[in-house]
Amino acid sequence: MTIAAISTAKSPAGIGIVRLSGEEAISLACGFFQGKQSLDDPANDRKLLYGHIVSEGEVVDEVLAVAFRAPFSYTGEDMVEIQAHGSRIGLERILNCFISAGAEPAKRGEFTKIAFLNGKLDLTEAEAIIDMIEAESVSAQKQSARQLTGHLYRKIEGFRTRIKDTLAHLVADIDFSTEEVEPVDVSALITTCEAILAEMKALESTFTRGKLVQEGIATAIVGKPNVGKSSFLNKMLREDKAIVTDIPGTTRDVLEASYSLDGIHLRIQDTAGIRKTEDTIEQIGIERAMASMEEADLIIALFDASRPLEEEDMEIIERIKDKRVICLLNKQDLGSVLNKEAMEAYFPGAVIETSFIRDEGLAAVEDLIESWFLSGTIEEDEIQIYSLRHKLLLAEAVESLSKAVEDIRSGIGLDLAEVYVEDAFLKLGEITGQTAGEEVLDHVFSKFCIGK
Repeated sequence: MTIAAISTAKSPAGIGIVRLSGEEAISLACGFFQGKQSLDDPANDRKLLYGHIVSEGEVVDEVLAVAFRAPFSYTGEDMVEIQAHGSRIGLERILNCFISAGAEPAKRGEFTKIAFLNGKLDLTEAEAIIDMIEAESVSAQKQSARQLTGHLYRKIEGFRTRIKDTLAHLVADIDFSTEEVEPVDVSALITTCEAILAEMKALESTFTRGKLVQEGIATAIVGKPNVGKSSFLNKMLREDKAIVTDIPGTTRDVLEASYSLDGIHLRIQDTAGIRKTEDTIEQIGIERAMASMEEADLIIALFDASRPLEEEDMEIIERIKDKRVICLLNKQDLGSVLNKEAMEAYFPGAVIETSFIRDEGLAAVEDLIESWFLSGTIEEDEIQIYSLRHKLLLAEAVESLSKAVEDIRSGIGLDLAEVYVEDAFLKLGEITGQTAGEEVLDHVFSKFCIGK
């Protein structure tokens, strides 16, 4: 079977790509590509050839075409990529030429799934491709690039190799216990398993930071009405994103915005002012503000420094005191009534005096966020996990190997320990794809766009 799809975005662009993969990819392309050089000539493999796509005597587009013969292609099959002008209509006409000649429309992620099945990349590398496409910060793109080049695969396979050796010792001891075979060194077995466990737990612990890098920091701006939440958002974004007025309750819904701070992505939500109100619409906005507070990785709480704390302020403090919070004592230009030292009792080391009228305090806010979330750069060889699928499987592998160590240490017998060690081995194999079932593969590749 040969599949075909448009591999570039739907929006108009200078260049668009139509991709074919399969046994008949080159012959199908040759049926429509006309140029001075032939795609069918092996000497032209992986060379851009100039020509035209012609259908029924009509020129469809002026193109560049390149053929990749198996196994030297993205999918491991014969492939052809047609680089045409980025008109959606033009690209669809080219695609329809190949479909009419017998190619099948590609499904979501089918090119990459074929590449995985042909051993061109493992499952972690396949997942990294879609993560690179969707990356919204430099840090996220770099993290995905490291995974794409096999950093995580090699780490997981290192675990699997050592666990496989352990499994071999257990199986040999169980199967040949009645023969003259040197018994397994239980102490050495426990030491080996504990060393692997320590490394697996260390990798599992990177998930929180890795996820923040990949998905961004969910940031909620909260406070009473008219304390400067929308002004802060506008200052941070360096644009007038939110409406700012002196009328309390101007913001009635959650306003979302994105901001990149030194390569990391912040997903910011400016929320409705929290107060008691009879206004039904405003009440809904306040409920959404509460939900944003619960889900946020970071809360930026604003208080009017020119006025003493009121009941609504104390309610906000009570809700957020156990979360990661930056407290802004705003409106310093009006004079300060709130004592910074007193607020430090609620938010130690995280109280900043601000005045957005005078452009004071924003740099200090950004510096504090960086110190919390960007402490230390990610080294070239540092490995982090950020996929929940990887995290859960790694946790299950840790649990199984821990049970094996417990059984070996307690002297229950090696038979049950062998079952747990094998389970850990299989769980790690699901991460890289060696032991992943069809349902898992379908779920992973369904996240891809058509054409990738």
